[in-house]
This record gives sequence, structure tokens and C-alpha cells, in this order.
Amino acid sequence: MKNHSNTHKNILVIEDNHAILDVITLILQSEAYNVNGLSKSANYMQHIDEVRPDLLILDIMLPDADGRVLLQDLRNNHNTKDIPVLMISARYTEENLQHGEHKPNGFLAKPFDIDDLLDRIEGILAGKNYI
Repeated sequence: MKNHSNTHKNILVIEDNHAILDVITLILQSEAYNVNGLSKSANYMQHIDEVRPDLLILDIMLPDADGRVLLQDLRNNHNTKDIPVLMISARYTEENLQHGEHKPNGFLAKPFDIDDLLDRIEGILAGKNYI
């Protein structure tokens, strides 16, 4: 059963692994989220301006950027500083992802359980932090 409270919630996913990006997109769309995906960080600020995401899912290891640096950029920008961010990574852990002064709202290590992903997203959208 679709959760209609998710309808019109915009999620932007920045993930360079197309298989993972596709899976996340399909799962979130099945839960009635509006999903946009990017496979690299180029022009990501432009996409944020266009999409106005309610949540950003951000991989740490991107081919053209470090997601932790992108998080710092987001937090230091007046227009994007309040967008919740869920970081995902196959290599980093919650303990060693800290880079700079800003923390994401949540973190999931890859591979992750689909239910954990959805619980984390719903919690962050409800105002909870998991870091």
C-alpha cells in the first residue's frame, strides 16, 4: 500500500553506480516519492535549484567529487543549508565519514537493507537525525 503522505516529496539521489541508483529510484517511486537521480556531481547545485529536494541521498565516493565536500558546500550555501542529507557509502563507516564541521542527517553503509533505507528517509523527513 502506498504511503500517500510521501506524495510530492522530492528526493534527489547522487550515486555513480547506475544499478544502485536504479534500485533506489524504483523503491522510492514505489513509495510515492518523486525521485531525480544524478550519476555524478556536475551541475548538482543547478539540479537542486530546479528540483527543490526535500531530501538529498548522497554517495560519498563519486567519480568527480567527494560527497563529504559536497555536503560542506550545501551547508555553507544559504539556499541549501537546510536540505536534509542522507549519506551512503560502501567504503566509509559512520565513524570515519566525518570531514569538515558539518554532519549529514543520516548515514547508511552499502549494501543496505531496503527497509532500513525507507525507515531512515521517513525519519529524516520527519525531522529526526541519525548521526
